[in-house]
Amino acid sequence: MKTAFYFLITLGLCCYNLQAQDVNYDTNTMYPNYKNEISFEIPQVINGVYQFSYERYIWKNITANLGVGYKGKEGLVKISGLNGDYIKTDEIFYTGFQIIPEVRYYIKNTARKPLTGFYFGAYLKYSNYNSDFDGDYISREGEHYTFEFDMSATVSSVGLMFGYKLPISKHFNIDFMIAGPGTGHYKFKFKNEKDLPDAFYDHLNTALEDYTLLDLINSDFKFSKVNRSSKFSALSFRYGIAIGYIF
Repeated sequence: MKTAFYFLITLGLCCYNLQAQDVNYDTNTMYPNYKNEISFEIPQVINGVYQFSYERYIWKNITANLGVGYKGKEGLVKISGLNGDYIKTDEIFYTGFQIIPEVRYYIKNTARKPLTGFYFGAYLKYSNYNSDFDGDYISREGEHYTFEFDMSATVSSVGLMFGYKLPISKHFNIDFMIAGPGTGHYKFKFKNEKDLPDAFYDHLNTALEDYTLLDLINSDFKFSKVNRSSKFSALSFRYGIAIGYIF
């Protein structure tokens, strides 16, 4: 994972220092040789994510892209709480940020102007989120406990991507990120200031087994009193629609 990250960053930095070559486009309309674009991903706003990206043409139809996003509590997409036999929580809200460096190659024959047409490439994605995880726990003996966890999650993903960027005017494009399959490495941490019985963690793991959000998680996803963290790997995806301003 680290090797792939350093490779992409080094490639981007090296290429950026090269003299960008002019690209000739065989179209009826002549466009200036734009090399920069700032874009905003629209669908992610539904989930309270504000994602901006900067893309730079660097060399022979290759571009480097850096996206930065912030996740707020607002958003139509909500994570339902746990509702097990022993553990019940409210809806889970989380906030945080994400950083996405990309390298893209544009297929020249499909371009109507610079930074448009079909493309394929590779991406890295790092996300860091924090959330409150509060609820009630009733033991088998009928004892009642309340818990207030500070929860953090980090996700590191790497994958390939394919898309099409459609020009809609001289300065504006729509970027359709069609597919971006990859693999993600997830790490969750829970911090609790209150004492809870050992059985709580067994019941928590049992409740999580039926949690639809975690369907793709393997059996190694377990919390314990000693180690209040968990790591696992799962599939990840990158897709979306962005509107960009080219200059």
